[in-house]
Amino acid sequence: MPILSDNMENIITVKNLGKKYNITRQLGNYIALRDVLTNFFKNPFRFVKHKTKEEFWALKDINFSVGRGEVIGIIGPNGAGKSTLLKILSQITPPTTGEVKINGRVGSLLEIGTGFHKELTGRENIFLNGAILGMTKKEIVKKFDEIVAFCGIENFLDTPVKYYSSGMYVRLAFSVAAHLESEILLVDEVLAVGDADFQKKCLGKMGDVAKEGRTVLFVSHNMGMITSLCQRAILLESGRIVKQGLASETVLSYYHREHSSPSAVDYTRNARRKVGDHLATLLEAWIEDTAGKHIPEVDIRSSFKIKMRYQLKKKVPKPPYPNFHFFDARGEYAFVTSGNNYSGSGTKAGIYVAECVVPGNLLNNGVYFIGLALTFTHHGIEVSFYEPNALAVSVRDPIEETLDDIRSGYSGPIPGAVRPKLKWRIEKVS
Repeated sequence: MPILSDNMENIITVKNLGKKYNITRQLGNYIALRDVLTNFFKNPFRFVKHKTKEEFWALKDINFSVGRGEVIGIIGPNGAGKSTLLKILSQITPPTTGEVKINGRVGSLLEIGTGFHKELTGRENIFLNGAILGMTKKEIVKKFDEIVAFCGIENFLDTPVKYYSSGMYVRLAFSVAAHLESEILLVDEVLAVGDADFQKKCLGKMGDVAKEGRTVLFVSHNMGMITSLCQRAILLESGRIVKQGLASETVLSYYHREHSSPSAVDYTRNARRKVGDHLATLLEAWIEDTAGKHIPEVDIRSSFKIKMRYQLKKKVPKPPYPNFHFFDARGEYAFVTSGNNYSGSGTKAGIYVAECVVPGNLLNNGVYFIGLALTFTHHGIEVSFYEPNALAVSVRDPIEETLDDIRSGYSGPIPGAVRPKLKWRIEKVS
């Protein structure tokens, strides 16, 4: 089981963690009940089913540490072991191997129903959860009004929680977990159950929790939330850590593993695979900031450049159009941009570099994949090459409120692929 740590540097330390389950399998094909009963009386021993036991490791060789005040995202496909990991950290499930050292009280919001007694009222469950965390009654009373105001279920506070809807349950559970004074907050993907307005409040509260210096481990399939809220992320796959590091880089790695995409920041042509035709060949491409540094991530307020180097093999009557195709994480088009403002004629054979500047405050937060293409128009429209998902960039929204911030106090995800910062004018006319 997790134990308290004497190491004040890391609030959580996980060493060689593993969780094994024994799975029983029954051999033999499915037989209808009537056939089983009929055949049993004919030959009682013929249809005995044989069972086998197999070991399934939900987690294996997990090693990481979390510093005090860090916000860590845990990502990966379904069945990767994310929820199992949080259950072990919450001391709901014991590990099979390894150890977890925790230096602080843990508040958790995992599966709906975890940590609540269904026969008790909402009020009683607030005090029960506080007592489990080791808080005194005085400490809980101090936070009680904040909890109730945040979850917005005052009229049902003295109703047993077994009568709550899933949305009401999540409201109360998150409010209790976020407001009671635990040093560590574990949040699973249960926020998806709540309504949109409450999700906004939850995201804002998680940002406040992080600013208070508390530690947050956050499981989510929403990569925009991960890159906005988390400094670091851990990518799990088949129960093992396949990458951990900066949230933006880990999210990109996740998408590349899921979609078999090439390198995130730089695209280099494979010498054994020709990308192009008799007119032109794609050589390389990359993403850079305004200082010329190759980057995997950009602040949502900052501009960045897409650059593509290609070879024009022979002289052509009209210069070709380089174009970049931007897709969001769901594979839907964000936009396409093209240009032909060459320095010189642009029709002679040689090596060319096409550059496109994407301004700040245009793309929404999230991961974008970029397809590279070159189009000729001197004999109709002819696409010399199109390399989909060649590059990827993570656009990170720090969710910081400033005087002229586009968010205007709103802390949740802004819908849409783009979120331009447009000019407004508001004046009193009477």
